[in-house]
Amino acid sequence: MSASQPPDDKDGEQFSSPPCFMHEIDPAYSGFMPDRSRARDVARWRKAERERLIATRLELPVRERQKISHRIADQLDALIPDVPSPVISLYWPFRGEPDLRHWMGHACATGWRMALPVVIAKAKPLEFREWVPNAAMELGIWNIPFPANGEIVHPTVVIAPLVGYHQAGYRLGYGGGYFDRTLAALPSEPVVIGVGYHLGAIPTIYPQWHDIPMDWIVAGYDEPRSLKIPSPT
Repeated sequence: MSASQPPDDKDGEQFSSPPCFMHEIDPAYSGFMPDRSRARDVARWRKAERERLIATRLELPVRERQKISHRIADQLDALIPDVPSPVISLYWPFRGEPDLRHWMGHACATGWRMALPVVIAKAKPLEFREWVPNAAMELGIWNIPFPANGEIVHPTVVIAPLVGYHQAGYRLGYGGGYFDRTLAALPSEPVVIGVGYHLGAIPTIYPQWHDIPMDWIVAGYDEPRSLKIPSPT
């Protein structure tokens, strides 16, 4: 898991931005109060779906998770070179997430700059600190390591772990809202890549006004395959 996402939001909606159903009404909608009752229903549904998907991926044998992680790394090798001078934010694996730490070291050896996200405060955007192999690490919130002395950087590529995902590009995370809040606050728009297991594909996440879709989904299929998310027209 990344430091950008809490392991479980035990307090329901307290970390997230207020949700609504603007995707279900006219895009010109403005100035009305969201349906808070339905928003709570979505929050409860997401919490249950999140728990189900995490339990399912933890049931995968370790060797299978390793195989999928290697496939994802190969697909990232194909995607990243298209981004000029990449500064890549990744994540430290948590609760059965694809483990890309070996790929992080390989990426540094190619000359790409790598970073890890750091939670600075509740309901605030993340900070990104540069990571290099053998960097001194400290434990942050939820005991997730981050570079102790890394330079603060602005990533041009953000790689985010997926609990679940919808083929429209929307990501089901850990319920903290950090991912969307951070993307909205970055000074320039990065390429956003979601990585996870193909078993995380779901029909919808019931997207809210604050949910930001990804550009790519890399889900560890048997053959190298990435889903390009079409840009809205």
